[in-house]
Amino acid sequence: MRTDDLVETLSTNVEAVDRRQVSRTIAGAIAVSGIASLAVILLVFGLRPHLEHGAAWTFLLVKLAFAFGIVALALFALNRASRPGGERRTSIALIASPFVGIMILAAISLFSAPSSHWEAMIVGDEWLECLISIPVIAIVPFAAVIWAVRQAAPTNLTRAGALAGLTAGGISTMAYAFHCTDDSMPFIALWHGGTVALCTSVGAYLGPRLLRW
Repeated sequence: MRTDDLVETLSTNVEAVDRRQVSRTIAGAIAVSGIASLAVILLVFGLRPHLEHGAAWTFLLVKLAFAFGIVALALFALNRASRPGGERRTSIALIASPFVGIMILAAISLFSAPSSHWEAMIVGDEWLECLISIPVIAIVPFAAVIWAVRQAAPTNLTRAGALAGLTAGGISTMAYAFHCTDDSMPFIALWHGGTVALCTSVGAYLGPRLLRW
């Protein structure tokens, strides 16, 4: 077969590629796993008390805003990293902005309070539950996101895995916020932010093993 004939054959009946398919797949995985994570929190741990008070709602919204910012930016970056070479267009500074923001609020909160209160503000009452629960609950979102990314073609598997872990940690943190009653900014920064960072590290380690193609 001549080259011209081969090219003509290969170009016949070529279907257009849906460029949004990867984004929809990842977004669907995030939505389903987010609902599943929230259901686990409500069924196993229960909804936090005293939501009839305005202060409780305020702190809940702060936690949700922090976690939502993580998930939204991670989703944006993951859509790029799931395509060959797309990770080069990902801004680490942008992804880190929710963590920087909550750390600034934590520092302001600490220096506005007497030093005798710092330990209680940082450690809280539920640090161990938070440390264990968020990574454990993140397993299902992580599996769902990894499945979605495998439908694409990431080339930097470590970064793609890290972003999958970041996304899963953010989803888990968002769900856990509906139960957590430790509301100080230092606690949120350390135990919510720290566990999301842990999930990100685990994702970076597992990415090359789970996303190899």
